[in-house]
Amino acid sequence: MSRTLRVGVIGGGIGGAALAGALAQQGIEVRLFERASAFGEVGAGIQMTPNAVKVLRALGLGDALADVAFLPQAIVGRDWETARESFRTPLAGVCEELYGAPFFHVHRADLHHILTTIVPSDAARLSTTCVDVRQEDDKAVAVFEDGSEFEADLIVGADGVRSVVRAKLFGQEAPRFTGNMCFRAVVPFDAMPAFVSPDSSFWLGPHAHVVTYYVRRGKAVNIVAVAETENWVEESWHAKSSREELLATFEGWHPNLQRLFERADSVFKWGLFDRDPMTEWSRGNITLLGDACHPMLPFLSQGAAMAIEDGYVLAKSLGAHGNDIASALRDYQAERLPRTRRVQLESRARGKTYHLPSAFAQRKRDLIYKFKSYLNPQASGIQANWVYAYSATDFAPRALAAA
Repeated sequence: MSRTLRVGVIGGGIGGAALAGALAQQGIEVRLFERASAFGEVGAGIQMTPNAVKVLRALGLGDALADVAFLPQAIVGRDWETARESFRTPLAGVCEELYGAPFFHVHRADLHHILTTIVPSDAARLSTTCVDVRQEDDKAVAVFEDGSEFEADLIVGADGVRSVVRAKLFGQEAPRFTGNMCFRAVVPFDAMPAFVSPDSSFWLGPHAHVVTYYVRRGKAVNIVAVAETENWVEESWHAKSSREELLATFEGWHPNLQRLFERADSVFKWGLFDRDPMTEWSRGNITLLGDACHPMLPFLSQGAAMAIEDGYVLAKSLGAHGNDIASALRDYQAERLPRTRRVQLESRARGKTYHLPSAFAQRKRDLIYKFKSYLNPQASGIQANWVYAYSATDFAPRALAAA
């Protein structure tokens, strides 16, 4: 008779919380180690695309998500200067039918709170910083800053782009600065303003682009503004910027954006760094999840979604294989590596498409968008219909598929 698995998750962000909750639902003993003293995500808005929403529904969180999110009408491409539409991809009333789930905008902190509700109350260990991991026979051990250790059947590094677990397994990797920096801000409103449409608006301009959308049931607007720069910018969500720097960077852009930027009281910025896809995530009884193994540029809005998918697939694979950790990790990687690799590489490509430098190149791109929209609006613009159609909930580990 197989015994209950014991899994240690390093990192209590969105990916770690999703995994911990999914493991608990599989009847697996889980401990979640987070270096912060309390749960609470920083950052701003997240686009919860249908592929991620399908997982959240499977975890029993669909209603909770809908209660705090905003349902956008479309993804719309707009000219940076004139607001002329280059494409419109319908979302509301369409995604459920096409992809099996709706498309939501949600504040990162709200999403994280929802995920923590399915983490067992005794599972979290806060103010606990992992400094090392090691393999011991058929077990894995996590070592913490205070000298304590935790032994488990599996240790999962869900500790983000600066993952300690990844560095211990595969060595330090120097990321490449992409030459892009990103501003983020959330602007609250008592009522939805007329100058911000109820869409995910992609304002495309020379060497830069801006994405705006509502969160918190329409009570706030999220701003993601990406601009090319020759100066290195810190890879951190905590670097302070200012309304003045944001306005200066996007001087001359459409008046609706200027009106929005003028209301931004708290602005952050960080540099966008790129990493090539990995060829493996696991060593022995230690593996990786989310940004720890596939950090990606934000141009397909899939960082959080991929981590949520990872967590669900890994938990399901472990639940199917019992004590056979090697088989569980084999199936986990076989399912997730090809998908996350494609999303990483296509996110990289979108960044180049959004920032075309000349008016001629922009006009040519926009005409292609319009032609593709005529054929299939879901396959135009950011061209992410293949991302949304995937369902991690359909994943069948080999042990189940062969049964």
